[in-house]
Order: sequence, then C-alpha cells, then structure tokens
Amino acid sequence: MTRVFHAAGLHGYAVEASPFSANRVACAAAQNFGLSGGGALMLLEPTNTGVALVHSWSWSDALFDVCWSETHQHVLVAAAGDGSLQLWDSTCGDAPLAVVKEHATEVCSVDWSQARGENLLVSGSWDQTAKVWDAQLARSLVTLRGHEGVIYSTVWSPHIPGCFASTSGDGTLRVWDVRAAACRVAVPAHQGEVLSCDWCKYDQNLVATGSVDCSVCVWDLRNARKPVASLLGHTYAVRRVKFSPFCKTLLASCSYDFTVRFWDVSLDPPLQQVQQHHSEFVFGLDFNLHIQNQVVDCSWDQTVKIYTPACLTPP
Repeated sequence: MTRVFHAAGLHGYAVEASPFSANRVACAAAQNFGLSGGGALMLLEPTNTGVALVHSWSWSDALFDVCWSETHQHVLVAAAGDGSLQLWDSTCGDAPLAVVKEHATEVCSVDWSQARGENLLVSGSWDQTAKVWDAQLARSLVTLRGHEGVIYSTVWSPHIPGCFASTSGDGTLRVWDVRAAACRVAVPAHQGEVLSCDWCKYDQNLVATGSVDCSVCVWDLRNARKPVASLLGHTYAVRRVKFSPFCKTLLASCSYDFTVRFWDVSLDPPLQQVQQHHSEFVFGLDFNLHIQNQVVDCSWDQTVKIYTPACLTPP
C-alpha cells in the first residue's frame, strides 16, 4: 500500500524519516519549482488511508533540505535558498529557534551527526563551502574549502567521529576530517556533477554517489581508483542515493527520470525494482529506521509517498 500526501503548490526537495518516531516524516519544499517564491517545512504522519499534515512552517525562500536532530525528537533544521539555516521545534510555535546566514548563496544540504557525544551539523552550499555548526546554530565552528563547484551533498559518517563526505559539481567525492579542517580523500567519482552521497551503515569504508551522468557508484575508500559497483539504468540525473539501514548491500536511488530504483550490489543483476509512481523529478528519498524496508520519497509533482517496495516485501 502506498500512502500519499498532496502538497498543493509545493514541490518536494527533501524528505527525512524521524530517528525517534516510526510515524513522523519531515519534508522540505518550495513554490514554483524552487525558482521563485517561498518554501515550507512540513511535518507529516501516515494514517490508515494516507498521510496527514501535522504542522507546517513557511519560509520566505525555497527550502532545499531538512534533517532531524539526533538528540531531540522535536527539533529539525532546514536549509534555504537565501543562504540560511533554520532551527525549528515542533512544540514551539511558528517561529524558528535560531536562524543563521553565513553561506553566501543557497544551501543545498544539511545533516546532523550521529556519532555519540558529537552534537554537530554540517551544511553544503552553492558558494562551494561546507560549514560545521554547533547544535544550537549559534555559529559555525569551521568552514571547509576545496571543492571547485557547487556542494550538493554533505553527509556525516555514521562510524567515524568528526568525519563527513561531500559531493560537488566538480565531479568529486571528498571525505573531510573536521578536527584537522582538512580533506583526507578526494575521489574523481564521475564525469559529471555529483548530486548525492551516502555512507553504508554497516561498513565505514563504503560510500555511494549519484551523478548527472545517470549512474550510481559505490566506492571503497581504502582503494578508490575505481568503484566496487557501477549501477546503471537511470536515464536522467540521479538526485539522491540512500543505503538501507537494514541490509549492507541494499541501496535506493531517485532521479529526474521520475523513478526510484532499488539495488542489491550482492546480486547479478543488481537492479531489483524500478518504482514508477511519480510524474515529475524525484528529489527526496529516505528509509524509515523503525519500520523495516519502508521508504518515503517526494517529487516535484507535489506529492510525498510512503510505501514498501514489492522487492522488499516478504513473500
């Protein structure tokens, strides 16, 4: 069963399932395909027949990404086209707890560290910088430069404290050491812009990337001269990649070709399913941490969908 939320007038850019609740999803969205107008951060909850809007916050510019706090079940951070990050609390009304605007141009990515005792955020921007922040968004702690293009994705390692990966319009995947404020690994990952990356939840050395060259690649950072898997099938740019939290070899990707694809790199062929239930670019994608194999995605077609792919449903 696919549960659907219709976000009238809002085009979805990112979704993230709550790390605390099995029934909470956040969606960052924009008016007019993010080209003009404002944005909204929506808090959603599946019901027996669909998806209900629990709360919505408006912003004066497009919202391009969202992440949940790893320490507080009601707190979220959104990334905006005006260069700002906003800290929101779903129990504290319609005004953000904090707003910071250090990036010079739009912020494409924000992520909250999962490492124990490390309550940090990282953001990536069109200004070609990544910034690390304290949990209150009081100030940035360090600004990291090295990419020669837009930074589309910044994702903390779930294994290594003080370590995150980023991908860029310069075609590279980079791995950063925050304490040293340095890039430790730079991988020429694709011939085109790299729009997304994600860490394997079971192996600290494996990172997946998705690119405008239509491919998904899986890299072993110990020897990144060539990918350990090249996943081909998308016909337009791959906008987001996500490793499963339940299976080391399973990952999902979504694309401007209107599809979500599910891959198992231990199988031949690796492509397990093509989910074709959107009528526009698919931007947002996540796995539910609490309900095995449940997926949430969002699209420019103004819908958010929650479902379990047929290939992952037990017989």
